Amino acid sequence: SPQKIKNFSFKEGSELKVRVKPKDGCSCFSINIGHDPDNLALHFNPRFDYGGDHNTIVFNTLSGGCWGDEHREGNFPFAQGDEAKCYINFNMEQFYIKLPDGHMLNYPNRLGDVKYDYFDIGGDAELIGFKIK
Repeated sequence: SPQKIKNFSFKEGSELKVRVKPKDGCSCFSINIGHDPDNLALHFNPRFDYGGDHNTIVFNTLSGGCWGDEHREGNFPFAQGDEAKCYINFNMEQFYIKLPDGHMLNYPNRLGDVKYDYFDIGGDAELIGFKIK
């Protein structure tokens, strides 16, 4: 079951630092930000070996329980058993994700909101820490 953060409030212009540790043998995990489990503006899904994807980051948006078009990235600085730090910023148009190796990715903010109050980590990864500043 997902590890949820209560009283989460992430606004445009803030930076979210997430520390996660994919477990040994982890097939995939996800960082999810949105309004509730059926409305996720950012579904950030690193896949070690899942659904035919190998060492690929898959992005998507869940709106009213319906997934949009997947967006894939080949840059994959994650390792099973190793703690990883990601930094996330956003505005009405885009999410900006800084990967553990410093590489920057962006993904459209398809829900178009400037505040999100739902956060969870899904899959075989442990949430080590998170901070909003």
